[in-house]
Order: sequence, then structure tokens, then C-alpha cells
Amino acid sequence: MTFTTLIGAAELRDLVGKADIAVIDCRFDLMNPGGGHRAYLEGHIPGARYADLNRDLSAPVSPTSGRHPLPIPSDFARTLARLGVGRATQVIAYDDSAGAFAARAWWMLRWVGHAAVAVLDGGIKAWVSAGGALQSGEEEPVPTAEVSYLSATADASAVIGTAELERRLSDPAFLLIDARAGERFAGTVEPIDAVAGHVEGAVNHPFSANLGAEGRFLPAPVLREAWERRLAGRSPTQVAAMCGSGVTACHNLLSLEVAGLRGAKLYAGSWSEWIRDPRRPISRGA
Repeated sequence: MTFTTLIGAAELRDLVGKADIAVIDCRFDLMNPGGGHRAYLEGHIPGARYADLNRDLSAPVSPTSGRHPLPIPSDFARTLARLGVGRATQVIAYDDSAGAFAARAWWMLRWVGHAAVAVLDGGIKAWVSAGGALQSGEEEPVPTAEVSYLSATADASAVIGTAELERRLSDPAFLLIDARAGERFAGTVEPIDAVAGHVEGAVNHPFSANLGAEGRFLPAPVLREAWERRLAGRSPTQVAAMCGSGVTACHNLLSLEVAGLRGAKLYAGSWSEWIRDPRRPISRGA
């Protein structure tokens, strides 16, 4: 069986240690960038390799980019090879943040053409609660030479850039959805970026709205009902997802996929790129 959206802890227990399974630990703390790797060293799912948001799931920041620009696809393909991901590999990504960072890895693997990737529903907490063991220290990855099958250009149609977004904002058929918490969207609190508020015309759907008890995703029919209300008749192909830097936006894209609503784009630059130019319109308030 191939997992392409979510996987439960019990299902993962049956896969850990088998051939062609790569478990990727994506834990990260925006306020303490080294904290995720330290947590990994203290205890991780056996066999898991660590992927750092800044080093492995992002490119270096430029004067015009947001805080977590997408890497060059060929660079990311090399990262995946180092993590042991080959053509036939089932990838499982997890974190301790309700999927906020694991969803970024999920989206990026699909972006470069690897469909067999899923997020551990409930993260490492669900793994431990299900009786899963933890292993400490650094894993020795078994690199794969199978890099060439991954796209060197990735799926350009999955991403929307700032210039295109500026053109689309006046289109009533288009919907820009911001995954940040309500207070950040409203501009009443801004702990990370230099400017508070949101892109004028965007609507707020905090990624936490995708979750139920213990940080697990709501059932697919519940998610679909909520998203259909939010889309208000629009096709998901007319939707772009954003957040602060293109990370938690992927959580909304995963939620849409779980709900069976495919085709939304990622605004990878997100708020931190939008505010690079003070001429771009911003709003405050809900």
C-alpha cells in the first residue's frame, strides 16, 4: 500500500525497518533553530533521518525572498538522495508540531515528483502513545544513487510567485488563504516578521483549524465540508496558500488533499516576501 497524505502510528509501526521506507524527522523551532535537531538526537523514530528546515527544506535567504525560499530542485534531489530516498521509497515525515513542518517536506517531495510520501498523523506524540520505541543519537543514512528520476525543474504549476499573485488579487474567482494564527493575520501580534498584517484580499484559515484532538487531522469528510464553505464554489485550482514563509501553508495544502480537493498552489514567498516591497498593499484586522 502506498501512503500519499497521512499515515497512522499503528500503520507506521508495521513499516519501520523495512526496505524502501524512509522516515524523516522534521522537528524544528523557529525561535530556536537548533532545537529540532537536539530533540532528534535525544529520541527519534528508529531509522529516521533528520531534515533541517533551514538547511534541507529551504534555500538561503536573498534580499528579495521570504524567510524560507524553496531550494533549487536539483539541490533538493541531492538532499533526498542523502536521506535515502529512491524511486521506490515510501517516505514518512513527522514532527512534534501537529504536522506544521512535516507538511513542508510532504509538499516538496511531491513538488519534485515523488508521490509516495505521507505525514505521520499526530507526529511523534502519536508514535509514543501507540507504543513506538525511540532511538537516540545520529542515524547513519544509506545514500541512494537514484537521483535522476526526480525532476530537475519540479512542478512549476504548483507554485505562484509574487508578481503573478499581484496580478491575480483583483480576480474575484481567485482566493488567497493565509495559514497563520488569527492574531498574526489581523496584525495584532507579530513575533517574527518586521511588518504586521496580511496581504490585502487574503482570507484567514489557520492551519490549526485542520486539527482535532491530540493534534491529529480531522476526518476527511469534516475537512471537505469546511473547505467547501471556505472556497464558496471556487475550484481548488483557483486557490493559493500562504503563511509567514511558505511552511505552514503546506499544512493547508495537505488538508485540502486529504479532503479530496486538489490543485491549489503554494505562494512560497508568503508574507515575509510580500513585505520586502513596502509598495505592496497590506491590511490589518480580521
